[in-house]
Amino acid sequence: MRVLLVAGTTETALIDGISAAGASPELMAHTPPADAEILEYGRPTAAPVTPVSPSGCPTPAAITRAVREVVGFDATVIDAGLAEPTGAATVDLGVDPGADIREPSAVPDAAAIYDRAHGFGSSLPDDELVIGETVPGGTTTALGVLTALGEPATVSSSLPENPIDRKRRVVDEALSASDLTPGDCEGDPLAAIRAVGDPVQPTVAGIAAGAAESGADVTLAGGTQMVAVAALLRHAGVGATLTIATTSFVSESADGLEETCKRLDCDLTVTDPGFDRREHTAMERYCAGEAKEGVAMGGALSLVPEGRMPAVRDQVETVCSRLGIGDDEGKNGDEESDGNEVNGRTGHGDRLERDDRFERDDRLERDDRFERDGRFERDGRFERDDRFERDSPTRNDPEERS
Repeated sequence: MRVLLVAGTTETALIDGISAAGASPELMAHTPPADAEILEYGRPTAAPVTPVSPSGCPTPAAITRAVREVVGFDATVIDAGLAEPTGAATVDLGVDPGADIREPSAVPDAAAIYDRAHGFGSSLPDDELVIGETVPGGTTTALGVLTALGEPATVSSSLPENPIDRKRRVVDEALSASDLTPGDCEGDPLAAIRAVGDPVQPTVAGIAAGAAESGADVTLAGGTQMVAVAALLRHAGVGATLTIATTSFVSESADGLEETCKRLDCDLTVTDPGFDRREHTAMERYCAGEAKEGVAMGGALSLVPEGRMPAVRDQVETVCSRLGIGDDEGKNGDEESDGNEVNGRTGHGDRLERDDRFERDDRLERDDRFERDGRFERDGRFERDDRFERDSPTRNDPEERS
């Protein structure tokens, strides 16, 4: 099992009122590098900021890191257009930051990015992959490609009140700048990315397709952005089995998510981390509708064994304390009257035992197998792979965790 974090930037995030991924637009470009460092090392090491929303909601990277410290999983960061450097070890696929989608071309080299990412994905030795993203403004670019493809758009937001009208106006301007109307890119996903997407999209899509072609089970960890990636893959003729894993915060705010996944022939896994059982600032902000998802949070939570979610909530407090976020409230835990912890996924009593084994564990160190590899500097065009037609086997009915 490996979690891949695909990190990139788009100038679309600088549009006022689009994203909460950073305390100010000036610092937003540092959010993906900091997310990568938090996932790898538990705290920023080179990034000058810890990503926190204007109201103090911590980055989802804090949650994903907490899961990693409890469960333990390998992680690899992919540079998919970082505008600022990161102290985390990365796989560099030669991707530039994306332009504002209101420009005529947002990702001019989308095809080349996809091809290099496909090569990387097909080379991975892992049987199971969970692919997450960090790209401020990503829900707006997701709305852009879904609209260009002619897909019904179910869009969430990192803000408590989703500025969907603002996002739709931006997408309308973007389509007009590229001389497109909704649905013009049906069956041509790379054209949609070139016009109104971001560089993370072809990177995730290429890795997912390449890994699936090699026989790996692929989970797209996220909400709106991963629905957009799934749509891109289906429009490219990729029929491999895909799972979308997200949080209850997304599923409760994005109407029609289950129907969208069914239409795209994707399994859906929803995990509730039980943050409402703790009186802690960070978890309260998630319950209030902020952040919701990102940095593979939903996918990481889906890896938590039954009975271990209380330990994850404990570790969220520990990670947030390390990051200087939150308060000392909620240290009383979330016990039932009989003294047993309530499991965040099942509600069954389960004795809480804090697990300190992952404070420093060699499994969480960087993996030299995934340093820069010249094999992925190819510049070819994407070609449909007939091995991934629509008649490929599908999994059982979607598993939903609540």
